[in-house]
Amino acid sequence: MIVNVLSIAGSDPSGGAGIQADIKAISANGAFAMAAVTALTAQNTQGVSGVHLVPPEFVSEQIEAVFADIHVAAIKIGMIANAQIASAVARSISAHPEVPVILDPVMIAKGRAPLLAPDAIAILREKLLPLATVLTPNLPEAAHLLGRAPAAKRAEMEAQGRALCALGPKAVLMKGGHLDGTHSPDVLVTSESAQWFEASRTLTQNTHGTGCTLSSALAAHIGKGAALREAVTAAKAYVSAAISGADSLSVGKGHGPTHHFAEFYD
Repeated sequence: MIVNVLSIAGSDPSGGAGIQADIKAISANGAFAMAAVTALTAQNTQGVSGVHLVPPEFVSEQIEAVFADIHVAAIKIGMIANAQIASAVARSISAHPEVPVILDPVMIAKGRAPLLAPDAIAILREKLLPLATVLTPNLPEAAHLLGRAPAAKRAEMEAQGRALCALGPKAVLMKGGHLDGTHSPDVLVTSESAQWFEASRTLTQNTHGTGCTLSSALAAHIGKGAALREAVTAAKAYVSAAISGADSLSVGKGHGPTHHFAEFYD
């Protein structure tokens, strides 16, 4: 049977990030995608011009409606916007501790627009990190969560991953796309080990939604029963291929999206 994966995130009308990217990535990785929307954004490849938040109680109502009727194999959490929505999401998913949670701490859009209110960071740390099976921060997001400068070297990435593990998630996948160099390494850190995943850097400006895409692909593979390292390997290979295929799309004048279905096209 095809497993069902629930994304809890904001909407991107340009289709490159948020719920739209999550649905594409989950589908491309062999799972059935569902969505509970936390926020509507007005954005395109050049930036975010507006955000309209969904009331927290209605975010919870969406999540609970899904669980009341459908078996959920995994949950991906993206944009939670503010403290009230973060708390509502934490309450709703804590009722289902058996379901793995992939938490992508969305804080800042590609164009530098803030997507997480400052008061929500404390709630994210206190209520959502302990529920996470895997936390998937990029280097600026990890730095925000820890109150440190962003990691600039691999040793610092690993150290910050361990510090984030101490806040409650079972594992942390530190994404190294912001490092300098020709490679884009990620490190999977648990309380017991650290494993590096390597990939060559693709020279393109079309990387909008890569964090959403990776975390959603990871949720799909974990939902299908893959072991954590196997799931990370598959998700990283998928997002690398999506980035490599991004320039074959023609979407906008700024940071365009990755090609979520590159493997299905000539």
